Amino acid sequence: MQMMDEYRREWAHRYLREAKAELEAARKLPYMAPTLVLEAIRKARNAIYYSLGEPAFVEIVIREAAEKTQTINDPVLKFLVQIEGMVQQLAQVGEVNGEITMKKADNLVQLASDIVETLTGEKIED
Repeated sequence: MQMMDEYRREWAHRYLREAKAELEAARKLPYMAPTLVLEAIRKARNAIYYSLGEPAFVEIVIREAAEKTQTINDPVLKFLVQIEGMVQQLAQVGEVNGEITMKKADNLVQLASDIVETLTGEKIED
């Protein structure tokens, strides 16, 4: 069963590959790490959005859920809101706390890989 069209699948895979490359570059170029890590996190988020549906619509749903004050009951939506919060937090901080942020970014990219692989039914090559 095909869960997503070829276009979105290709974009999800591309964003994941780029997110992994950005993290790798951040490890090799510490002076560029803050920018590269933030890009990696954004690209991992985009990969997840593309694997779930039309990114613009997914973004709207997440933004609306984040603005509501009541508890989000849907675990997937809650998770997506948390990812968006992490991206926003890191974007505002600007200065990246090396190890901690790198670990968070690593975890997010791995999670994005798992999500995309599950939804596309394909293993993503590194």
